[in-house]
Amino acid sequence: MFAAACALTLARAGGGVRLADLHGDQPPILGLPSDPVTGLREWLQVGVEAPVDALERLAVHGAHGLTLLPSGLADLATVAPEAGAALGVALRLHPAPTIVDVGVPSSAAAEALLAVADANVVVLRGCYLALRRAVRIPATADATGAVLIEESGRALGARDVADVLGVPVLATVSVRSSVARVIDAGVFPVRLPDALAKPARELLARIGCSGREGRAA
Repeated sequence: MFAAACALTLARAGGGVRLADLHGDQPPILGLPSDPVTGLREWLQVGVEAPVDALERLAVHGAHGLTLLPSGLADLATVAPEAGAALGVALRLHPAPTIVDVGVPSSAAAEALLAVADANVVVLRGCYLALRRAVRIPATADATGAVLIEESGRALGARDVADVLGVPVLATVSVRSSVARVIDAGVFPVRLPDALAKPARELLARIGCSGREGRAA
């Protein structure tokens, strides 16, 4: 959801933006009627020889100049890391900035993609179990920073997250019921809540993503 907020924020700034969805949950967030069955996962399965122009054929165009590169359904478990790095390079060749939603980087291909990204941002809740999982993910060690999802009643704050992960907290997002209502209504792309737009702008500014250069974050 926060990846979509960042992509929409960039798109509204003008010039177009792409949202590459490896996690697989962006179609309902963006209000699409169905999940495309072919996407980045199938591109990755082809390997390093996959044509760059094939990415454009996967694209689903949305509001405000936002283009979704959908996840697809293929399993990434057997995809070589070289394919993930090749995808990262291919995404950077495009003139528009690219936000990548990796989800939990549980495959070698996803980790390789993060390794060549301009910025690698961890999004997590301020709870012990989330921090415990995050420090066990190899890509966390090379993260640019973190985004903290703040929930009432949680004992851990931004300073705790920064101390445990060893990276700065670049933005915080407060959990609001209004955000869930906008997503449930299918109007997230046209009614981006300020509770997400403000931290998205803050994060993008801090990682130097102006919207004029191609980036994978």
